[in-house]
Amino acid sequence: MEQIHKNKDSQLVESAMNMIIDEHIELIHTIKYDEIAALIPIITNAKHLFIMGAGRTGLMMKAAAMRLMHLGFNVHVVGETTVPAIAKGDLLIAGSGSGTTSGIVRAAETAKKVGADIVCFTTNSESPLAELAIQSVIIPAAQKQERDEAISKQYAGSLFEQSLLLVFDALIQSLWDIDSSSTSELWKRHANME
Repeated sequence: MEQIHKNKDSQLVESAMNMIIDEHIELIHTIKYDEIAALIPIITNAKHLFIMGAGRTGLMMKAAAMRLMHLGFNVHVVGETTVPAIAKGDLLIAGSGSGTTSGIVRAAETAKKVGADIVCFTTNSESPLAELAIQSVIIPAAQKQERDEAISKQYAGSLFEQSLLLVFDALIQSLWDIDSSSTSELWKRHANME
């Protein structure tokens, strides 16, 4: 009896994994890769990179900040106590599924006022955040408030957050290919006080 229960649970997990992967396969055929590629010169020409997102999206953005730091960029995560003031020549990279998260939009407005550039990752090309950005990457996934199973069967924006991590990792891989630093060079920047 216990073995039958384990098999049912295993099948449930496998089914969930296949559904998630299938959603990502469908999504990658709708992403505009030129939007992502347009970020390469913007990122490489910025003096400092400021990374921002809220909630689970914020966790994905922190992972991106770490990867950018490994590549040698001067990176700050907005909200941390050691973040300096953003200034002209700097870049705010913001992630928000809805593009309406008030704290992120306010930060983008501040960045724009001081002459910094803004780029964003969002599902909504007409959002206040996208309107402030010089470049947007539109990830055609459900926002957390949407419950449209035609877009995603996953809960509350999960597809956006997962896709954000994958899209940013593709961007990081591309930046690394251009930079051509060795793995050992990047490893020197890896945290050594773990």
